[in-house]
Amino acid sequence: MKELIVTADDFGAAPEVNDAVEVAHRDGILTAASLMVTGPAAADAIARARRLPSLKVGLHLVLVEGRPVLPAAVIPDLVDKDGSFRANMAQAGANMFFRPTVRRQLAAEIAAQFEAFRASGLTLDHVNAHKHFHLHPTISSLIVGIGCRFGMTAARIPWEPRTILRQAEPTAVLPTALLLMPWMKLMRATYGRAGLLVPNQVFGLAWSGAMTEPRLAGILRHLPAGLSEIYLHPATSGGFDGAASGYRYAEEFAALTAPSVMEAVRHAGVKLGAFADFQMAARRP
Repeated sequence: MKELIVTADDFGAAPEVNDAVEVAHRDGILTAASLMVTGPAAADAIARARRLPSLKVGLHLVLVEGRPVLPAAVIPDLVDKDGSFRANMAQAGANMFFRPTVRRQLAAEIAAQFEAFRASGLTLDHVNAHKHFHLHPTISSLIVGIGCRFGMTAARIPWEPRTILRQAEPTAVLPTALLLMPWMKLMRATYGRAGLLVPNQVFGLAWSGAMTEPRLAGILRHLPAGLSEIYLHPATSGGFDGAASGYRYAEEFAALTAPSVMEAVRHAGVKLGAFADFQMAARRP
């Protein structure tokens, strides 16, 4: 059986993102969204989610290139002089790994973001992190330990089969991810032991910000059996503050409601849902 979660990241980043999420869920194949609790349009995103009970919402932890929940004075080693998270992921990651003081601040901020999500009144469908920072070993360990206290039951690990990508687009030039594979395999096992639902495969890493209609339809035509997740970054336009350079937001939005994509879902016999919808299957990596 082919089961599929289609997720929009950065819910709450801007009204343009929220508009796209609402339309893509109502008129397209989008089943879930990952909420930035400190995003400039987070309140608007939460209000929309309450009006759309069939849209499942998870937590999109932001620990880089965004604003924290906690005051800068409480987490001085995580933020720069204007109170935003540091943009240098390599330096921030090294500090988190080697410095106990930074790890304590990190744990406090992660817990604060889980608490902010709980305060929204929404049911927590899944957890992931902005820029895939949850692949960092320190962050990953803290998410499991803290998240389970807040009812976390599912998470994303971007285990992306390259063979499917090449079938979807034979001429694709794919970035190498071989160095991450052993670590992601270990994470899948760790998350599984913690009782978390993790999809068998996840698509969106190689074509992040460029999941166009042909690529999305191609993946759907070659979707393997089991539980998959495809994540995108839809927005009605890319002109909002904080938009990533080069991301094809409007094209990703259009892909989610494209007739060719809808037909690919039907033809492949794909069962759509969110993490919560497949939780009863109790899958393990």
